Amino acid sequence: MDTQTASAQPHHEVHYVNRVGWLRASVLGANDGIISTASLMTGIAASGADAQTILLTGIAALVAGAMSMAAGEYVSVSAQSDTERADLAKEKAALAAQPHAEWAELRDIYVDRGLTLELAGQVAQQLMEADALGAHARDELGISDIATARPVQAALASAASFAVGATPAVLASAIAPASGAIPAIVGTCLLCLVLLGHVGAKLGGAKPLRSIMRTLLWGALAMAATAGAGHLFGAAI
Repeated sequence: MDTQTASAQPHHEVHYVNRVGWLRASVLGANDGIISTASLMTGIAASGADAQTILLTGIAALVAGAMSMAAGEYVSVSAQSDTERADLAKEKAALAAQPHAEWAELRDIYVDRGLTLELAGQVAQQLMEADALGAHARDELGISDIATARPVQAALASAASFAVGATPAVLASAIAPASGAIPAIVGTCLLCLVLLGHVGAKLGGAKPLRSIMRTLLWGALAMAATAGAGHLFGAAI
């Protein structure tokens, strides 16, 4: 294959940033599902509760947490989406009222990025002729197809990943007796955090060890704190 043939072929790269919308929601949901559910169950177990109470606590935490994550993501991402739409409407009105000023604004953005004044003006002109609102949305407002807020996608990803993250701790408590609930739940949680840290890092193109250590540290702190509180208040009661 010669150089001309090789250069003529289209070049497509898969970038990790394309995954940022669903990856953030999924990792956050799974991490929260693992840590919050396991921590709550550990605290209940440390208080001296029986096996049935621990299991019911885990099931309730799974359902409530998944719904809470879905609602929280939907509301917060919807607010972001509303802001984006408002900015786009404002930009559309400005393009209709003063197109030359908007052209100059876009030109200056490209000058700041390193283009000459003449070339920046030509680029701004051609982009505005092709899609004026899209050009300003991308280069002035920072809104693109990759970064656009998607409330339903974020809500579903968060709820599903929370449920997936919470399930192993619930299953561990269902199998283990009350006397062994804490080691079973904690061990399962730490194993899941290692897996989550590794998978999240691989999907995001990061180094697995740093991601794993992060998730393990915060997971261990959360379970230790709730176990201490459960033991303290359980003894007091």
